[in-house]
Amino acid sequence: MRNDFGNGKVWKIILAQGMPLMLAQFVHLLYNVVDRIYIGHLSDIGAMALTGIGLAFPITTLIAAFTNLFATGGAPLFAIARGEGNEDKAEKILGQVTGMLVGFSVLLFVVGFCFRKPILYLFGASDVSYQYANVYLRIYLFGTTAAMLSTGLNGFINASGFPKIGMMTIVLGAIMNLILDPLFIYLFHMGVAGAALATVISQVASCLWVLSFFLGENAPYHIRKDYMIPDLGLLKDIIPLGIAGFVMQGTNALVQIICNVTLRQYGSDVFVGVMTVINSIREIFQLPASSITQGGQPVLSFNFGAKKYSRIKEGIRFMTIGCMIYTFVAWMLVIMFPRELMSVFTNDVNMIDQGTHALSLYFFGFVFMAFQMAGQTAFTAMRCTKRAIFFSLFRKVIIVVPLTLLLPRVGFRVDGVFMAEPVSNVIGGLACFIAMWFTLYKKLPEDGQEAHI
Repeated sequence: MRNDFGNGKVWKIILAQGMPLMLAQFVHLLYNVVDRIYIGHLSDIGAMALTGIGLAFPITTLIAAFTNLFATGGAPLFAIARGEGNEDKAEKILGQVTGMLVGFSVLLFVVGFCFRKPILYLFGASDVSYQYANVYLRIYLFGTTAAMLSTGLNGFINASGFPKIGMMTIVLGAIMNLILDPLFIYLFHMGVAGAALATVISQVASCLWVLSFFLGENAPYHIRKDYMIPDLGLLKDIIPLGIAGFVMQGTNALVQIICNVTLRQYGSDVFVGVMTVINSIREIFQLPASSITQGGQPVLSFNFGAKKYSRIKEGIRFMTIGCMIYTFVAWMLVIMFPRELMSVFTNDVNMIDQGTHALSLYFFGFVFMAFQMAGQTAFTAMRCTKRAIFFSLFRKVIIVVPLTLLLPRVGFRVDGVFMAEPVSNVIGGLACFIAMWFTLYKKLPEDGQEAHI
């Protein structure tokens, strides 16, 4: 069965794609967040251990960036090929992405493992926090290949029209992690090392599930060895489109590094821990909106390949309005319950006090993220590579990074670090959406014609 995104109500198809994805990602997020909750509540060392994990975030984010370089570049092309009816090309794209993910995962493991000490100190570690960051990272890195394959190839399961199977990829790993975390951390007294080991085992389980789907006899598309050999003709299409996803995650890592270093300079290790908690809360509240746009992306790509442009416009409108409503509600919840949200992750009174104020600053104007998500998704889905890359860079590198460095120096000190994000949401989100509306949405032709965007 090959699911058809070209017929039926667009909003229903997007939700059919997005809801299982949201459930899967929520469970997946739980097993990352639960790590932090368990660690944050360790007696005596919880706050500093949480800071240590926060220092490892940029490295795990960079791994996700390289996953996106190939996966977010390949998945839209895969969906477009399906829409065109070119099944062999779709399978070749799947093979190319698989080969690149395996090769780069090995390279990242070697570099990360061998140079983790200087990297962690460069990213803002102190002598105390390094101990916890090192324990976590040296174990976590052994799951690099499994993490990249399970995350990267799962998008192809969704783009094939099997979101429930894609959901199970993440649910399987998440359930294992939720079970193993308390066993390793508390029962076996492994602490931070136990959290890392539980994560690696869970990633391996998810990876095996994904591979079993594409290697099974009844799979709609198969991973073939000969298609994994690098094909420059395909890679020159995959990589430029994936650069947008790479830049988005890569700039996230850059922002995390600069935030950690600046927070230590103008505050202390405690504020690095506060940012770790805030990032966790942001991931939770951002999830439903990102699921809608991720569920919509293969639908837009399929209809672009099928030249059904009216369905693309309908999809963009639905994603934008849906994300706006949700992000406004999420923003209100954070404004009303900041202290309660901080308390979920730590029982350290100082961290809760500092984090309550920081959380309210960081989430101000969260609703504007809806415009960034909708605009970025539309650009990526329809192969508008340069615009997708530019607006990924614009919000993070051109706005957030300079503000994170400047605001603390002009009198805002630690507050300036947390204020940079909402300013970027307003400016970057509106700029991305307005550009998408006038350079893409308004220029889509009548159904069946050639699009020149």
